[in-house]
Amino acid sequence: MTHYVALLRGINVGGKNSLPMQDLRDILGSLGCENVHTYIQSGNAVFRSAANAESLAEAIKNAIEKRFGFAPLVLLLDAAKFKAIAASNPYPHAEGTPKFLHVWFLTEIPKSPDLEALEHVRAASEKFILLDDAFYLHAPEGIGRSRLAVKVDRCLGVATTARNWRTVSKLLAISDSALRQMS
Repeated sequence: MTHYVALLRGINVGGKNSLPMQDLRDILGSLGCENVHTYIQSGNAVFRSAANAESLAEAIKNAIEKRFGFAPLVLLLDAAKFKAIAASNPYPHAEGTPKFLHVWFLTEIPKSPDLEALEHVRAASEKFILLDDAFYLHAPEGIGRSRLAVKVDRCLGVATTARNWRTVSKLLAISDSALRQMS
């Protein structure tokens, strides 16, 4: 079985696309996922499954659409990949203020990202870097004020879903705990 971290995009944001986490756990269970844990109301889950990532992500999306009427982006990463992305954080000094450090998880490696456009709208205090299939942003003035943050998807040319460092850290802890229980 593969140990997955699921990241759903656009769940429970501003009252739209409401998906209670108990319902997400039920959906995952109905699809044969085991040892399911969710974190906060924004579509984060850790679980095990024998299914491959692509077909399982599609099945999760379809089950949510059937039951709730919307089809979110479902990004599944095996636990090792999720951990590697976190370990590659180029801004370890920012981990102490996790609300200012964000990771965009990408559905694929961008073929021709427009990093110049992002540099053009970057605030003087912001730092960013694209490393393969993850985009990291340290925004010490907050992401709500960041003009760069709203342009990431368009400038990278691939679908993404972002998480702040607090969420990344918590999902790592849940994943590590679940892996230890399996051993």
